[in-house]
Amino acid sequence: MIPLVDLKAQYETIKVEIQEAVYEVLESQQFILGDKVEELEAKIAQFCNVHYGIGVASGSDALLLSLMSIGISAGDEVITTPYTFFATAGAVSRLGGIPIFVDIDRTYNINPYLIEDKITSRTKAIIPVHLFGQCANMDIINEIALKHGLYVIEDAAQAIGARYKGRKAGSMGDLGCLSFFPTKNLGGYGDGGMVLTDNDELADKIRVLRVHGSHPKYHHSVIGINSRLDAIQAAILLVKFKYLMGWNHIRRSIAMIYNNFFIKTAIKTPITEPDNDHIFNQYVIALDDRDGLRNRLKEKDIGSEVYYPIPLHLQECYNWLGYKREDLPLSSWASEHTLALPVYPELTWNQQKEIINIILEFIGDRHD
Repeated sequence: MIPLVDLKAQYETIKVEIQEAVYEVLESQQFILGDKVEELEAKIAQFCNVHYGIGVASGSDALLLSLMSIGISAGDEVITTPYTFFATAGAVSRLGGIPIFVDIDRTYNINPYLIEDKITSRTKAIIPVHLFGQCANMDIINEIALKHGLYVIEDAAQAIGARYKGRKAGSMGDLGCLSFFPTKNLGGYGDGGMVLTDNDELADKIRVLRVHGSHPKYHHSVIGINSRLDAIQAAILLVKFKYLMGWNHIRRSIAMIYNNFFIKTAIKTPITEPDNDHIFNQYVIALDDRDGLRNRLKEKDIGSEVYYPIPLHLQECYNWLGYKREDLPLSSWASEHTLALPVYPELTWNQQKEIINIILEFIGDRHD
């Protein structure tokens, strides 16, 4: 059995450190926010080259709180991609906003050249998603936002450590959102997230909003939510953070091996733009018989996953927006043809070779 992600294998390599970190929190009996969270906030902010990191309960809440901080409300439009996890658009909708979907390009990120045509008098923000671990084209997106007076919120949930022209994911917009979901390159042992920003005012707003809008305690000038990062997750993440850059490097090496074996086949491998440093939260291929390959891998006890089988513009809850499949053709195509393969630092060469041989055999190009 080769799983899509092997968290048990990773845990075995850092078990003692993790247990000691958790024990320290248990002994302190400080579970919500506190010193460990503040330490993590400072280290992640420094790593991402921003002034502030604000720990929150999840990546989804990071998006929601970011939108709350810029005042998104009923009828406001927010431009984003339909080829992403639901939380990106869901956060907009929870505030009464309207997600406006723009098609993707060959990297599976939002196509920046299609954004400007979707801007109206009601547009308030753009949310580019750095999908699968590669940054979107932030220069063009930021130029458009500046021209039209829009906020930019980076959904960097899958991209901590990725770089665009030397700049870290989450540092290039007004706000950046991270997720520490267990399967992320930097994942906790439960939910967790963080908002990144250089903006003093927005940082202060998010700190207040994450504690029910309370500042000082029991005094509420605004209505917030309960979204606080807990100390146990922060302690675990502090241990794992030390290994992040090394783990990302191994992921790139694994991706390069896949690329080298698939390059002359019918498989479409991930395209990394020259300005980008991809960290491969997922390694995603595309082929005509995606479902056939997935079934073959399942027969051989090899994990794989479809991200995302129904693009957001075709989700039932967004039927009222009136999108058709052909309106955003590349997003629709990607949902029908892409497949994520195992890519994690503990994946051995023998395991990867087994995966590669099964795939090459499936497409009629067996490699011994």
